[in-house]
Amino acid sequence: MIESLTPTTESLDRVAGQPGQASPAAAEGSGKVNLLGMPEAKLIAFFESIGEKKFRAIQVMKWIHQLGADNFDDMSNVSKALRAKLKDCAEIYAPEVVRQLDSADGTRKFLIRVAGGNVVETVFIPDGDRGTLCVSSQVGCSLDCSFCATGKQGFNRDLTAAEIIGQVWIAAKSFGQLQANGPRTVTNVVMMGMGEPLLNFDNVVDAMNLMMHDNAYGISKRRVTLSTSGVVPQLDRLSQYTDACLAISLHAPNDELRNELVPINRKYPIAMLLDSARRYIQSMPDTHRKITIEYTLIDQVNDRPQHAQQLAELLRDVPVKINLIPFNPFNLSNYKRVSNNALRKFQDILMQEGYITTVRTTRGDDIDAACGQLAGSVNDITRRSERYRARFDEQAVRIIGQ
Repeated sequence: MIESLTPTTESLDRVAGQPGQASPAAAEGSGKVNLLGMPEAKLIAFFESIGEKKFRAIQVMKWIHQLGADNFDDMSNVSKALRAKLKDCAEIYAPEVVRQLDSADGTRKFLIRVAGGNVVETVFIPDGDRGTLCVSSQVGCSLDCSFCATGKQGFNRDLTAAEIIGQVWIAAKSFGQLQANGPRTVTNVVMMGMGEPLLNFDNVVDAMNLMMHDNAYGISKRRVTLSTSGVVPQLDRLSQYTDACLAISLHAPNDELRNELVPINRKYPIAMLLDSARRYIQSMPDTHRKITIEYTLIDQVNDRPQHAQQLAELLRDVPVKINLIPFNPFNLSNYKRVSNNALRKFQDILMQEGYITTVRTTRGDDIDAACGQLAGSVNDITRRSERYRARFDEQAVRIIGQ
């Protein structure tokens, strides 16, 4: 039995509104409309609201997301009169980079301050000609998965669309990508950073659609991936708004174990989640899609051969590929990294059963940027982080007193 705190799921029952209906967010304290997070439809509506033609939206979108402009005066093909009008009512306001950390293996982590003084983390992972950016969707996370550092930080709020796409804008700009003939460094984006993307549905959808828009970042739909722990009602809506790739954060082959590792499973169990995932990929225009199953291997918890066999049977009729992730230790966790022997045996069993099974290489652990280690700095409204620290300190005192 895995020991865990009683989970809190503060935002499970929120019902997200329809994308495109939210009013434009103004940058903190400025009173001006922030254009950074607006997808095409919202940008067109904004320009029409100030008496301008809709083609201006595409001009400005290209300046922001392809050339990295944050000053209207730099937009040379926009009239001086319109530039003056935009400076009065709008701005391009990206979150602030507090610190950039570069790992020995080429991984780059950004600590990014967002409104309210919170800090979220964004990680760039190079791999040959591929550069994957791991993007956060919330300040902290309400789901409290037992093996994830983000959950131990508690939860504060959803990120705005500007704060989500701003992470891509910041990373791409740091590599010189947002300039004429700049290098194509950020080739892939995964919504796998801090937070549960489907609990911030509207803003995540707007940001992902900007990532894939030809007049913004132009990333292929096969290179933008949303990872969910299993918010089934929102997953059932997702195909109406995007055709990005889907990853399921599974981590256990049965409900009993998953209830303890991923508490949302108590609300939406595995069978319900997999049925919803099937419906999503069946709705896609291309017929060869696979769901990525993410499975974090924890020593003596979910890494036994019987777990691999159960997983193989569970996924028998689901079009999947499996990504095994060795657990990465962090403060406030007593879990241990899977042994290399157990990892190889687990992978061998799945491959013998016919599954494409990869192992995620641990990258950036020297800067705490590896999978599961993202924590940031969260003004926790749940007090969960306080409870975890108190319990961890109590355990340490007991050990010292033995």
